[in-house]
Amino acid sequence: MSRREIPQGASSLHIAAGVAFLDEGNSVFEAMLDGWSMQQRGGRNLREKSIRSAVLRVRDFQRFCGEWPWEWTAGSMDEWTSHLVAVKHLRPSTIRVYQYAIKAFCDFLCSEHYGWANECMQRFGTHPIQVCHEWNTTAHLQNYEGQPGRRPLTRNELQRLLDRVDSLVDECLQSRRKGALPAYRDATLLKVTYGWGLRINEAVQLDVTDF
Repeated sequence: MSRREIPQGASSLHIAAGVAFLDEGNSVFEAMLDGWSMQQRGGRNLREKSIRSAVLRVRDFQRFCGEWPWEWTAGSMDEWTSHLVAVKHLRPSTIRVYQYAIKAFCDFLCSEHYGWANECMQRFGTHPIQVCHEWNTTAHLQNYEGQPGRRPLTRNELQRLLDRVDSLVDECLQSRRKGALPAYRDATLLKVTYGWGLRINEAVQLDVTDF
């Protein structure tokens, strides 16, 4: 296989064959992270911010376990998750993001395309495994898991809101009092904001031509 045919992130691109390290565990781990970053950057075209965040999560997990990736077990993930819940008090949605980073990293290491499993077998006599499974990771069970006071409106709630603002326009017209035009303006803006999914800053920058 020529160098051009070697997939981005492959172990052979980050560790020279037959080279021994004084701190072999740490050196191989750093090479794994470099390879994974390259694979995410080139093969998956992810943003640098997303890559840095995922790498940070893997480092957090490694420090917590005190073990290298080829030593990780499902039990290590169980303990880390318990720590995130009981000590860190993180939200389920945040924990899921953390766990996904570890799962993606393990998928990368276990893939035969990148050669990390063989590299670890030669150096340490063991290899990485997938430690994230359905039974030890947080499932996505709800549409919204943030603070209850900040959840999005349901379709029924949104429909009632829009019906109400329309009724205010009708009330102004029927009573023949001032305020019908501002009420109609507000109702229209509300519909445009929700209909287009605009943020506050986007809504305030709308011009007449946008309508």
